[in-house]
Amino acid sequence: MKVHPDCFPCFLRQALIAIRLVTKDASVQERILKSILPDIQQADTSRPPAYTTTFIHRTIRMLLDTDPFREIKGRYNRIALDMYPSLKHITESANDPLLTASRLAIAGNVIDFGIFKSVDIEGTVRKALENPPEVNDYNEFKNAISSTDEILYLTDNSGEIVFDRLLIETLVASGKTVRAAVKGSPVINDATMEDARESGITEICEVIDNGSDGVGTILEWTSTEFQKTFTDAKLVISKGQGNFETLEDTEKDIFFLFQSKCGVVSQELDLPKGSMLLKKQQASGNLL
Repeated sequence: MKVHPDCFPCFLRQALIAIRLVTKDASVQERILKSILPDIQQADTSRPPAYTTTFIHRTIRMLLDTDPFREIKGRYNRIALDMYPSLKHITESANDPLLTASRLAIAGNVIDFGIFKSVDIEGTVRKALENPPEVNDYNEFKNAISSTDEILYLTDNSGEIVFDRLLIETLVASGKTVRAAVKGSPVINDATMEDARESGITEICEVIDNGSDGVGTILEWTSTEFQKTFTDAKLVISKGQGNFETLEDTEKDIFFLFQSKCGVVSQELDLPKGSMLLKKQQASGNLL
């Protein structure tokens, strides 16, 4: 995926969401918005939008001297953990726990404050449980999982990571070894090691960080250790739109679980905005 003209106003809108989490001072908002304009002007339109978004949020964090999303990340971890017992019961009592856990993991992808100012988690959970994803490669997903013992799980956002816990627990209960990856340092509301600990995932499986503050998974910006882990992984489960943007052409067997939350991604996929996807990519780089 490449930067589309429609991405440019979105860069500014997302930046304003971040800035307003920290300050209501219009003069400060204006100063920082003007300061990120060079990042937008220098956008490499041959690359995914995640590259430019990463530069923008580095600038915002530097100028504000704080992580704008720290408080809201913790709040939505707590909200999701409050939901966890009932969601765990739903998963364990389902006829196909893997199916239910995967749908709930996709539902959790709605928790994205880099894009949204508010989210309807309960409504999205109902939709996920009542309807199959618009792109539904579940049978291939189930077969791929049954054919491997080791899985690399790329997490996305805080709060959402509690929904990932349901799927990871289901995989571990079926005898799989799961290694979950988080960001190396804060960017937007993406999950870091702190979120992994808060969600309880560190008690279930090995958790590593990718050594990067890049949006999505920009492999050349990740650590050498993570790159080796990714290369060696037999199967990758990738959560979130940012990971889809940055990994869709990677020579790797990947299952993308996410919601298409922006018009550009939805247009590329030829799907309505808000669609849920469990999408298979083969090592040839072709999406099926």
